[in-house]
Amino acid sequence: MYIDTVKNRNSPPCILLRESYRKDGKVHKRTLANLTSWPKRIVHDFGKLLKGQTVVDNLEKSFDIIRSLPHGHVAAVLGSMRKTGLGRIIDTNNSRQKELVMAMIAARILNPASKLATSREFMEETAFSTLREECHLGIVDENDLYEAMDWLFSRQKSIEKALAGKHLNNGTFVLYDLTSSYVEGKACPLAKRGYPRDKKKGKLQIEYGLLCDFEGRPISVEVFEGNTADPKTVSHQIDKLRNRFNLQRIVIVGDRGMLTEARLREEFRGKKGLDWITALKAPAIKKLIEDKLIQPSLFDEIDLAEISSPDYPNERLMVCRNPLLADERNRKREELLKATEKEFEKIVKAVNRKRNPLRGKAEIGMRVGKVKDKYKVAKHFNWTISYASFKYERKTDNIEEEKALDGLYVVRTSVLKETLSADKTVAAYKRLTVVERAFRCLKTVDLKVRPIHHYAENRVRTHIFLCMLAYYVEWHMRQDLAPILFDDHDKEAAKALQKSAVDSAQRSPAVKKKENTKRTEDGLPVHSFQTLLKDLATINKQWCLPKVANAPVFLKKTRPSPIQKKAFQLLRLKG
Repeated sequence: MYIDTVKNRNSPPCILLRESYRKDGKVHKRTLANLTSWPKRIVHDFGKLLKGQTVVDNLEKSFDIIRSLPHGHVAAVLGSMRKTGLGRIIDTNNSRQKELVMAMIAARILNPASKLATSREFMEETAFSTLREECHLGIVDENDLYEAMDWLFSRQKSIEKALAGKHLNNGTFVLYDLTSSYVEGKACPLAKRGYPRDKKKGKLQIEYGLLCDFEGRPISVEVFEGNTADPKTVSHQIDKLRNRFNLQRIVIVGDRGMLTEARLREEFRGKKGLDWITALKAPAIKKLIEDKLIQPSLFDEIDLAEISSPDYPNERLMVCRNPLLADERNRKREELLKATEKEFEKIVKAVNRKRNPLRGKAEIGMRVGKVKDKYKVAKHFNWTISYASFKYERKTDNIEEEKALDGLYVVRTSVLKETLSADKTVAAYKRLTVVERAFRCLKTVDLKVRPIHHYAENRVRTHIFLCMLAYYVEWHMRQDLAPILFDDHDKEAAKALQKSAVDSAQRSPAVKKKENTKRTEDGLPVHSFQTLLKDLATINKQWCLPKVANAPVFLKKTRPSPIQKKAFQLLRLKG
């Protein structure tokens, strides 16, 4: 097509839009439109377009970007949520509450904050990502979020049952552990003083127990009062697994502080289909050594030996010794002993100095007490305090007895040998590390469950549940994105390098190469999960307004970089 100008003798020229075509070997032309009435500027620009030229001389001044919001990380998280089917698990029907809950889960991964701060992210004027738009939220305030939390609380049991039905089955291993987080304020009825795992002295806290499948995928979470002892939470989990989730054959894996002797006796023994894997505490191991059931000769050629003891009828005991762990514990103990002695020497000098010496049994005792609580090795020292003297010495026999237990641990189980070999039993117990990893993500690294600002009991429970659902999404994302994260993506190679179940977990050559070069096999930069989300956030959605009268706003999205394309490819999303 082209614009043709036909001159008229006594009239203005006629401007026609024409096209050429060939017929019977000859070139013909036909008129498509008469442009004579068009303004000259528009005809001129139209002619340039037909020739493939640009109409605007300065593209930068041809339109305004009226808004730009980070989008890539939102697309990755929401796409992963939909891919895992979490939306259908939360509720099969679409509703306002469901949209808000999905948005809060995504926000917990993208930008963990209080509900008040999150509500500002969902407002049009204060939004700093496309999450509000992608979730079709409309007008939102903090009260809407609290109402959605109340709705989610009413559905927690059905959601957890759906997750259990999807990831657990009869005869499965279930990993269980407990942690705590501090609470701001004193109005929450669940908040109590207890063992402060967060090392926040003077703060009230809550406890919460996490149930995971064997791969570390979270299934259920339950909140307890902050002074609840770990073993007392076990009965709740057994009732949940057997009655709510309808699992008649299960193996619960818990640590030695959780599955105590009293708990095993009261909750497990004599119950058909209910088995457990845990470990012995140090005093029990010491007694096995005194009874000559554990001897150094056991580990001359192997690092794992199965024994039996009359003190543990109908149980299997797997004695494990890790020499590297023994050396590390011995080194740490020696460092702590020397550090304690250094502080004690300061007290001795203060007592013996000529000018203003430290005097008084109470005053010296207070100084000793501070040192004792600082390094936690006071059990290895004897000391005597008088009005004008302080003396101390190591308990060498006590230290040697503890050295005998270095690197030694005993896994105990009710599972039959025909069902589970010794090395697989030990490996199952060591899987508790994946629950500890989940707690690290929940509390510090990614999701920042603490501090907790809610006061209402149900809101506190829902806050923890929201964080668990966020970790469920993150867990799946990490599995997919492992090749471009510092996570080990070649687990089979790592497993092949591990000499035995007792041996420390190994890293594959692939992940070591990633850590050394900071590059993937494709030559792309390696990320942590958080820095990858920040990288994806540089994919923006921009709303552009042409500088032409009555022109509509159009949407433009940032072209993804190679690493961003790779991330969406691994997530199996369009981006």
